[in-house]
Amino acid sequence: MLSTSHAPQATHVPPTATAPGGATELAHWLIPDWELRPESVEAVTVLPSFASKLQECERVCQAPYSEVAHEVQEALVLRRLQQMVNTVMLNPLWRDRLRGAGTVHAPESYEAWQRIPLSDKDVQRDFFMESRPGLVVPLTHGEFEVVASGGTSGGRPLEVVYSLRELKDTYEIAGRFMGAYQLAEHLRGSDPKWLFTTLADYQMWSSGTMVGGVLQHVPGVNYVGAGPVTAPVLEHMFSYKGPKALMGISAGIGILSELAAGMRQESRESFRVALYGSGVLSQRKRVELQALFPNLSILSYFAATQAETIGLQLDAASPHLSAVPGLHFIEIVDENGRWVAEGEEGELVVTRLHAHEAPLLRLKLGDRMIRRRRTEGPGLKTQRFEFAGRTGDVLHINDSQYSAARAYASVRDELRAVDAVDLDAVAHEVQFVNNREGRTITLFASVDDVLGLTYRTDTALGPYGVQQVFVNALPRSLSLFNHGEANPASIEKTGYSFQLKFVPRLSAEIERTAVGKVPLVRDRG
Repeated sequence: MLSTSHAPQATHVPPTATAPGGATELAHWLIPDWELRPESVEAVTVLPSFASKLQECERVCQAPYSEVAHEVQEALVLRRLQQMVNTVMLNPLWRDRLRGAGTVHAPESYEAWQRIPLSDKDVQRDFFMESRPGLVVPLTHGEFEVVASGGTSGGRPLEVVYSLRELKDTYEIAGRFMGAYQLAEHLRGSDPKWLFTTLADYQMWSSGTMVGGVLQHVPGVNYVGAGPVTAPVLEHMFSYKGPKALMGISAGIGILSELAAGMRQESRESFRVALYGSGVLSQRKRVELQALFPNLSILSYFAATQAETIGLQLDAASPHLSAVPGLHFIEIVDENGRWVAEGEEGELVVTRLHAHEAPLLRLKLGDRMIRRRRTEGPGLKTQRFEFAGRTGDVLHINDSQYSAARAYASVRDELRAVDAVDLDAVAHEVQFVNNREGRTITLFASVDDVLGLTYRTDTALGPYGVQQVFVNALPRSLSLFNHGEANPASIEKTGYSFQLKFVPRLSAEIERTAVGKVPLVRDRG
């Protein structure tokens, strides 16, 4: 059961969720009117936690919240969003922002919710840094945690403020979900079970703190916050008796194949789950890891500074990410902030549901997702989506914008079709560099055999082959933000030249962030 404080005080028998209108009645019973509209900042500080509402919902429905009907989840989350809007209205900065967009009261439906303005990182910075004027409950109240991101993608630092009581709730909810739906089938048997992370927890960088908090609350595992490891340290950790899972950024997972090269077979067989965050793990890395660790499943753990668990990949055979029900309200929206249809791509927007004191509505995180069909039938009931790249992963060619992730996939497929090279199989890392002044886009690929692959590709394509590969591929990669048309002739007319360049591993020609991430796109000039 979910752990929390202050369950609602029942004044009558709760409604039956399966009766007509029962889901809405249950939501109103769980969050009654006197809690829906807190009258003061002081009233906010004593509101029962949202986690307590999830716990009581479980009791009434006699099922884990992650498995109650979608209709019940949707009704309760809408009620919580209405409560959040009423709460932020106590803050003059939020009140002015919402009223300026035409929102003067809590939304009566999800359709009305979509009219609330989207927040971006500039809004977050203005509301929650320096004097932090966007807090509903001021810092003088105490019992907050400040977590910072070093600005690994945008280059500017960013801070987030959490209520400690609610942060603990989210760790427990996410940890329990992760244990039940992602790790349970892999960490079996009577031996001790281990969950490591190589994320760094220093310099206020958020992921070590936030994700580590979740991992510590996975039931039945022994948690080790290892931080960056060397080969001897990894070998020591993997010598522990029992099945193991490890979470790190993509680069930290990718390097395990090198660090474990001399590890004993028994230790390698005990590694069951690799959880990678921060983007995409290349196919080359997957093949290397699974060759070395025969029992390994590689799964995505998608998180951000503002949301410790956004989506978890539950099945290695499917790229779909599953939301943790009741943790965050997750939307995939178009450029107008409206929900995209199933199968369509849009921008990821997150609202923390556990945020009485420091709510932040409809925050764009800078990622693109494809909305997928929610789970149905018995068992887990959750929303699903698929990572499609960073919002900034765009190739700008004159006035047109092309999705870099789609461009890479299209170029890769073109190269395979002419039997030139399989980039997925040979590349450790890839990066587009767009020299706008020189009107040149180069796709860098770090590989082991630079000379051999260069010769093979040049032989297969000829002197103008790479240019033709890009010209043919780019029309299939127009981004969400540009619905204009393009064809090979129009791309040739831009005057851009396109190159494919193989470089050694760790080449300085591929730019990396301070924490070792490789952005897919870099603009120069």
